[in-house]
Amino acid sequence: MAFAGGAAMFAGAVPAASHPHIFAEASLEVVVTAEGAVDALRHVWRFDDLFSSTVLLEFDKNADLELDHAELETVGGVIHESLAEFGYFQFVTAQGKDVSMTAPDKIVAMYQDSQLVILFESKPAEPLELDGTVDFGVYDPTFYTAIDFYNDDSVTVTNLPDGCNRAVVRPDPDEALAMNQQSLTDDFFNDPTGNDVSKLFATRLEIDCTARG
Repeated sequence: MAFAGGAAMFAGAVPAASHPHIFAEASLEVVVTAEGAVDALRHVWRFDDLFSSTVLLEFDKNADLELDHAELETVGGVIHESLAEFGYFQFVTAQGKDVSMTAPDKIVAMYQDSQLVILFESKPAEPLELDGTVDFGVYDPTFYTAIDFYNDDSVTVTNLPDGCNRAVVRPDPDEALAMNQQSLTDDFFNDPTGNDVSKLFATRLEIDCTARG
C-alpha cells in the first residue's frame, strides 16, 4: 500500500533501489522449549522518525496528530498484508537450509516517542530442534528497508539448552562479496530487489548445538 506523496510502505510496488530509505532498530527473542525445540520468534521493530511521521500523516484520519487504537489496528493490518510475500523480513536456516515459518496471527502497532513500533510473533511451520547450527535474522530482500540489531543484547534466547552456544554474527561486506562472487551476477547489481542475496549481509543470531548431548 502506498502512502500519500507516493512513498511506499516497506515493499510491494517499490522501484529498484540500491540503498535503504527506511530504517528500523530490531530486537529478537528466540523462545526455546524445555525439550530444546524452537517455539517462537518474537520481533520488535522501532522505525526512524521520518518514516514514523509519514505513517502518522497517512493514518491519522481524525487529524489529531495521534494514532488511536483503531488507527493503529489499521496500521498493523496494512503492514501484515504488505510483508506477507516477503516472509515478514525474517529468515531462519538450519544447517544452511531455509526453514519455513508460519505467518504471524497479527502485527501489533504502537506509536511511542514519535516512533512507530511494531511487534509480532511467528513459529516454525514444522518442529525445529536445536541440532547443529541454526541461524535467525531479519532483512529486506528489496533493499528498501534497513532493519538491524543495533546491539548484540537486542538478540536473546530464552531457555538456551546446555551444550549450545549463541553468537551474534555481523558479516563483513567485503568478505561476503568475495565468498559469493559466483552468486553475485550482473543482474544482482543492476537490480538487487530481484534477488535474495542481501541475506548474505544481514546480521544474524547463530545457535550452535553441535556439542549438545
